[in-house]
Amino acid sequence: MQIVFATNNKNKLKEVQALVPKHIKILSLSDIGCHEDIPETQSTIEGNAKQKADYIKSKYGYDCFADDTGLEVAVLNGAPSVYSARYAGPQRNAEDNTNKLLSELEDKTNRSAQFKTVIALHLNGTLHTFTGICKGEITTQKHGEKGFGYDPIFRPDGYIQTFAEMELALKNKIGHRGKAVQKLITFLENT
Repeated sequence: MQIVFATNNKNKLKEVQALVPKHIKILSLSDIGCHEDIPETQSTIEGNAKQKADYIKSKYGYDCFADDTGLEVAVLNGAPSVYSARYAGPQRNAEDNTNKLLSELEDKTNRSAQFKTVIALHLNGTLHTFTGICKGEITTQKHGEKGFGYDPIFRPDGYIQTFAEMELALKNKIGHRGKAVQKLITFLENT
């Protein structure tokens, strides 16, 4: 079986390829000749995941899946959520986003947050969705060099390390994307 993962994010592609069994071949957007930015104009994480999957299915015809992920901070009423990648501006700079979030939480004692990933799958003419959530907290400073995005400031519940301090295998096991991908894999293997 082969399926397209509708992402231009090489870090996400690497994480997902590490999770998927070898008999499921993940094609990247460059593998299918898609080099344009896929629209993400919806107001929810679910909406963006569906929009990206719809775009690839309608324009390229491939069965595919797309994900959208957001960091939801309790004291910020769930922000940055759908705007996580461009929280500090349209340049989508992870360092700027992280610094902005740390600045906004500087005097806050409630630092609880969660990462949420929704995967939208187009398969055999039907759209399916899978959600993964990882609860944790925002640290007061950056820790670790691994991962990407907000990983240096997100510590999952029950751990002393941030995502950026963890090995990829552990992050994939307990993390939001890993949980959503496991649901996707289970579905694909039972289809």
